[in-house]
Amino acid sequence: MEEINVKDFFIYLKHYILAFVLMIALCVGGIVTYDLAIKKPIYQAQTTIVIAKSDDSANAASTLNDVNVSQKLTTTYGEIVKSELVLNQVVDNLNLNTNAKSLGGNLTVKPLENTSILSVSVKDPDAWQAARIANEIADVFSEEVAKIYKLDNVSQLSIAKVPENPANNTLTRDVILAVVVAIALVGGFAFLRFYLDDSVKHGDEVEKIYGLPKTGRICKSDMKTGKKGENISELVVEKYPKSIVSENIKSLRTNLQFTAIDKNLKTILVTSTNASEGKSFVSANLAISFAQAEKKVLLVDCDLRKGRVHRLFDVPNTDGLSNLLTDDLDNIQHYIHNTGVDNLDIITCGTYPPNPSELLASRKMKKLLTSLRHRYDIIIFDGAPIGGLADSVILSSLMDETIIVVKDGNTSKSDLMAAKGELEKVGAKVAGIVFNMVNRKSSKYYSYYYGHGYGYGEEKTPKK
Repeated sequence: MEEINVKDFFIYLKHYILAFVLMIALCVGGIVTYDLAIKKPIYQAQTTIVIAKSDDSANAASTLNDVNVSQKLTTTYGEIVKSELVLNQVVDNLNLNTNAKSLGGNLTVKPLENTSILSVSVKDPDAWQAARIANEIADVFSEEVAKIYKLDNVSQLSIAKVPENPANNTLTRDVILAVVVAIALVGGFAFLRFYLDDSVKHGDEVEKIYGLPKTGRICKSDMKTGKKGENISELVVEKYPKSIVSENIKSLRTNLQFTAIDKNLKTILVTSTNASEGKSFVSANLAISFAQAEKKVLLVDCDLRKGRVHRLFDVPNTDGLSNLLTDDLDNIQHYIHNTGVDNLDIITCGTYPPNPSELLASRKMKKLLTSLRHRYDIIIFDGAPIGGLADSVILSSLMDETIIVVKDGNTSKSDLMAAKGELEKVGAKVAGIVFNMVNRKSSKYYSYYYGHGYGYGEEKTPKK
């Protein structure tokens, strides 16, 4: 795991703004509801007791010593206050519906430092009862201590008053704590996901990290269906030429042409690390884009396991590449389908064979490539995903350029590095990475094109 970039983490936290707001609202709402509606108010009444010997003339000289002794005995007096001897009498005198043990749990006795004074606090749900119990404890204690230590100068220094406000009113503190807990929970979860996230992102320094240039970026679509549930065509460049995605595809086409400025670019392999990353979508639309640039283009579906180019163009798949490779190459024209798009033909994948890698590595495949080079200006091959398969690795060594489609924030770094390694082993010419399904907002992608999904609609003038 590479070092965590703090700046990147704070940028990543922007995705959790709503989660922060919801969690804070939930925690604060819960604590406010508990404090105001569920938590029972507890009142605390306090009294103080001073303990000393009688001040007569015979003992006047020893007054200072008596004070020191009284201070040392204060802890002992505190234990007497909490004893069953005192508390049982208080329960009986006030006819309380409790016992000495329970009463002791609501009683706090503290000696005041460097004095012979005891502070006695009593908590009770009833404010009046709390004051009543505190004063009764002071009275009973004074009587008992006088008997035990023969003291005749024990007195209640302050009378416990009925408290006006609950002692457990901690709403402000609890709200602050709830906010801190909410931030910590969401922040901790976000950090854990960020730390464990192994996905490739468009914002990464791809050339530095992976040794591959960023050849293109294609924005994400949220358009699933058209009117009355009709499926939206994935042939965006043809159907919606002014959309953002169409512009992305055209930029990819231009970038590929620049990468091969010193050579005649004819064959391009489009592959991915794993399935469902959008390679067929990129292949089909890139082919249409080249065709619109007045190039004679052929799109070949080389995914002999799960090819779907025939579905994109709505053509039959009975006679495709796998069938052609087992037939006489002189019959090639029988396997080439017209798409209805000017300058664009396709060869579908055909019947799914049991030995796709062997077919693609055959001499007949190399002869087919030579034949196709003479027929077309650009040939785009929609290959199988590289992950665990040799199909696209075999083809890549025969191509002028290979591009790897990754799904932004989804493809793992380890899978990409493994795919790169496999391509390097066979000497493939990798043009770079194409990031697919990029979120326009998170990528700070600005455009003058508006609409839904792929950016369907007419060009509009931005607000100033």
